[in-house]
Amino acid sequence: MHPVLQEITARITARSAATRQTYLDGVAAARDLPKGRDTLSAGNQAHAFAACPAHDKQALLGGDWPNIAIISAYNDMLSAHQPYHRYPDLIREAARDCNATAQFAGGVPAMCDGVTQGQPGMELSLFSRDVIAMSTAIALSHNSFDAGLYLGICDKIVPGLLIGALQFGHLPAIFVPSGPMASGLPNGEKARIRNLYAEGKASREELLKAECDSYHSAGTCTFYGTANSNQMLMEFMGLHMPGAAFIPPDSELRDELTRAATTRAAALSSFGSAPSALADIVDEKSIINGMIGLLATGGSTNHTLHLPAIARAAGVLIDWKDFDDLSKIIPLLAKVYPNGQADVNHFHAAGGIGFVIGSLLDSGLLHDDVQTVFGRGLSAYRLEPVLENHKLVWRNGPENSGDSDILTDCNNAFDAEGGIRLLDGNLGRAIIKVSAVNASHRIVEAPARIFHDQNDVQEAFEAGNLEADAVIVLRFQGPAANGMPELHKLTPALTVLQERGFKVALVTDGRMSGASGKVPAAIHVTPEAAQGGPLASLRDGDMIRLDSESGELNCAADLSARPLVKADIKNLAPGLGRNLFGLLKKQVSSAEEGASLVAFEEG
Repeated sequence: MHPVLQEITARITARSAATRQTYLDGVAAARDLPKGRDTLSAGNQAHAFAACPAHDKQALLGGDWPNIAIISAYNDMLSAHQPYHRYPDLIREAARDCNATAQFAGGVPAMCDGVTQGQPGMELSLFSRDVIAMSTAIALSHNSFDAGLYLGICDKIVPGLLIGALQFGHLPAIFVPSGPMASGLPNGEKARIRNLYAEGKASREELLKAECDSYHSAGTCTFYGTANSNQMLMEFMGLHMPGAAFIPPDSELRDELTRAATTRAAALSSFGSAPSALADIVDEKSIINGMIGLLATGGSTNHTLHLPAIARAAGVLIDWKDFDDLSKIIPLLAKVYPNGQADVNHFHAAGGIGFVIGSLLDSGLLHDDVQTVFGRGLSAYRLEPVLENHKLVWRNGPENSGDSDILTDCNNAFDAEGGIRLLDGNLGRAIIKVSAVNASHRIVEAPARIFHDQNDVQEAFEAGNLEADAVIVLRFQGPAANGMPELHKLTPALTVLQERGFKVALVTDGRMSGASGKVPAAIHVTPEAAQGGPLASLRDGDMIRLDSESGELNCAADLSARPLVKADIKNLAPGLGRNLFGLLKKQVSSAEEGASLVAFEEG
């Protein structure tokens, strides 16, 4: 194993010793209690199983079969989640086939960032992760379950489900994806039309057609944003059935993988042949494996928020320096949009996640000695699922990439580093993703242009007022200010400015989404402006240096004696449910701690 990986693992383990032990003590106490249904009174059980079919009710009241909780983020507005409408019946049938029962324990909210991007509703997006975690806990609170199947795909949904499930870490848990939609309009063409529209050279009708040709059917959006990064993460952490991430929706193989997940959940329960709890799987090493997967595949910057929050839910403490140090030793092995032109279907066909895991294991850049839902050892995730005479089997994955322009091995990496870096300086700490940023744009030194609203940036661009070298500073966008919305709406305008030859960068305490691209963006700046961070002292014209090579984020001016500017954000007026989240902004943790609303005891 690479010595730096060993050192990072040792320091995270040492840093987390007290908090991890507190978490494990809680799990042990829950494990020592009688099985959930054994603690329910006759009246409790009657309520819990009143609506079950007679056969299931008899098995449940007898206490002889494991009862599997189905927790689903189904709705038919999200294309990725629409296929889940069939899953409960499929799971219940598969459970009966292996002498188990399954109940739909609860639904959790699922919002689409693609719909709310640039809209006021986006201010609820990050907070929805913790609402999902709490909703998951409510679903499991009936204490009548022996395992859980978690149905979710998109941005905040998988992290929220996992954070909630970890509070019931004594139970086994398997995450069940639904798969990506078929490839549509090529990503490069979609980006070209977006940029033309930003310049006023394409009509709204042309833009709408391009978007509809890109996002056109059931399944996950096919670019490598947060949703598909979630699926990668679940495989690297051993919480999927191997190879499940990118199998198409509503296919026979997808259905068989869902059946297999159900059978395996029963086997992992205390009634089964291979009992193993979620707390046995999610530990320091599996968290680090998830971080490595993110870096090796060029995944979403949103996971520099989600992974710290997930880790803390399991008593593990990670920070942005851990990402930065890992990034220096983890090679970039995939070029999937926005880091390339391919989509996740092309990536999967070229060898996919299993190939990446295999190459990293061969190079000593992953922990193999971990527990997974499939058994001991991450090496099982080199396998790929196939059907033989309509029966699911796993076979060895490909030894060579099917397309070296999309996927490669550690010996022929696209970049020696993973591409997520820490920036630090007198403006605070920030994350930058450089895997899609050309080397000539990775250092920007230019005057600041200060904004408090992304719509004002767009208006300035359309009026021709940004035609100069500039560092666009968009402040008061952090979790305590307005919920930390994604700012991907700015991407076309900033890309156009860069392509016109201007030196341009973005500095913000907000998010830039899993579609972070060609323009250097220092995001998640902490401490945020709303909590007195240095961004609140900046003025138009201040010289800012963003140097992603040296890790520098500095202002040439002395900010120490300046008064702090107060937020002037048009969109802070109540409405669209935002007023319900006002109190939550006052207790949210910093971005580096996961921007979480849920407080976990740290020992």
